[in-house]
This record gives sequence, structure tokens and C-alpha cells, in this order.
Amino acid sequence: MRKHTGEQPLCVQCSKSFHSPYSLKNHMRMHTGEQPYKCSHCSRSFISSTSLQKHLQIHTGERPYVCEQCAKSFSQASTLKTHMRVHSTESSDGEKPVNNNEKPHKCDLCLKSFYNLSYLHSHMRVHTGEKPFNCSQCPKSFAQAGHLSTHMLQHTGEKPYKCSQCSLSFTTSGSLGIHMRVHTGEKPYSCPHCTFSFSRCGNLQRHVRVHTGEKPYKCPHCPKAFSSPEGRQVHVRTHTGEKPYSCSSCSKSFVSSSDRLKHMKVHTASAV
Repeated sequence: MRKHTGEQPLCVQCSKSFHSPYSLKNHMRMHTGEQPYKCSHCSRSFISSTSLQKHLQIHTGERPYVCEQCAKSFSQASTLKTHMRVHSTESSDGEKPVNNNEKPHKCDLCLKSFYNLSYLHSHMRVHTGEKPFNCSQCPKSFAQAGHLSTHMLQHTGEKPYKCSQCSLSFTTSGSLGIHMRVHTGEKPYSCPHCTFSFSRCGNLQRHVRVHTGEKPYKCPHCPKAFSSPEGRQVHVRTHTGEKPYSCSSCSKSFVSSSDRLKHMKVHTASAV
């Protein structure tokens, strides 16, 4: 009857609607944590057979989706589609300006826009604070299903993405990609104000604040503000009295690891 009435089955956890009961059943596994489809090559498991098939391409190295513009290949059609926008929005100088026509779905609360409606729906949780995806092992919850899947690896201890250059392994392919820059020396994030470049986007953002003077992290106890969350965290301890870094040679403790390191020189100097 749903084909005639237009009624779609709804998720009771997050109110999403689906075209079929089968799709709803797969979606519910994001909330319950059930992952019945197991990989035969590693210990990972998935909520759907489609997700398992995509994952298997990591082991096989299969990249059947090839870009006709630059010959790059991808394991998923969606990744190729996203990549094609690099060519469609590229200007003559190689820069990739924002093309509003490419991102028609705009957030009413901020300036962000998105390629499709589902991305916008996910983004809205940033504003609403909604976190419908609950961990079955601990009280944590997440705004995105992917974030829950990554979090679950902390409980299992699984690190399926192994570095080919050293013995380290990682919980996500993104973390492995960032780590590989240690071996390659690649620093793709360049400062627009000076010659410095960085292997991580976050490190660049932090560095740029040296030039701009921006201090977005405000202390909740006093008017002071900081350029990094770590700086704020250390400062807040001066209000709370927390000193989590203890000296192994005496009873003193400190608000930061750097303060403890300075203190340790007292012991090493006296030992000489």
C-alpha cells in the first residue's frame, strides 16, 4: 500500500524515512550495533552486504572506477563522482573556487552548502546537537554512523589499516594516509602568509593563528582566550587546581607535561 499512499517506513530512533522495510532494517543496525556480514580476510564486520563488498576492495586492491580526465582510479563510484568535481570546478590557475551551483543545498544557520540533501541533513546535527547513533559498549553517542563505526574499533582494539613502510597500524584509512606522510615527507598544507608547510590540516590552522592573532578558545572562568584547545586546557587547570602530571621521583605534580619535564631536570642535575 505504501506505493499508492506514498507512506515510507520511519526509523523510531532518528525519524529517517526509507523506501523499503529492507532499507530500514539495514539502517537500524547502525543504532543497535549489529554487524552480521563478516570479512573473510580480517576481523571486521559490517551492517550490510554492500558495505562488506566495498571493504573487500581494500584487500583485493580493486579500483574499477577510472577518471577519464586524469586516469586516477577509485574503489567506489561515489568517490569517483566526488573527484570529478575537481575537474568541473578547476580554474585556469589550478585553484578550486567554491561553485555555489555545485552545492545547491544550503544550511539556513551558517554559510555551508552541500552537494546533496543527505549531507545537509547530517550537517544539521552540528547545530541541533542530535546524536542518534549510540555505542552499545559505552554511553557515548554520535551524530554520524561512520563516527560510531570508527569509535567501535576502540572497544575491539582492531586496527585494520597497516602501514607498508613500518609496523604501525591504524583504525581508519584516513589516519593511515596522514601517517604515510612521515615516510614520504609530503606536506601538502602550505601557509598563505609564509613559507611553512604542514603534513596535517589542523597543524596549518593552528600555525595561521600566529599570523592572524586569532584566539577562538575562551576560558570559561576568566576573560583569557587561546589559539589552541590544548593551551586553554592547561590554563583551565590553574582555576580547577588539577595537576595530572606527577613526578616519578618526588611527590610534586604539574598542570602540563612541559612543566613536569622542566622539573625533572632538577633530579637529573642532582644525580650528576
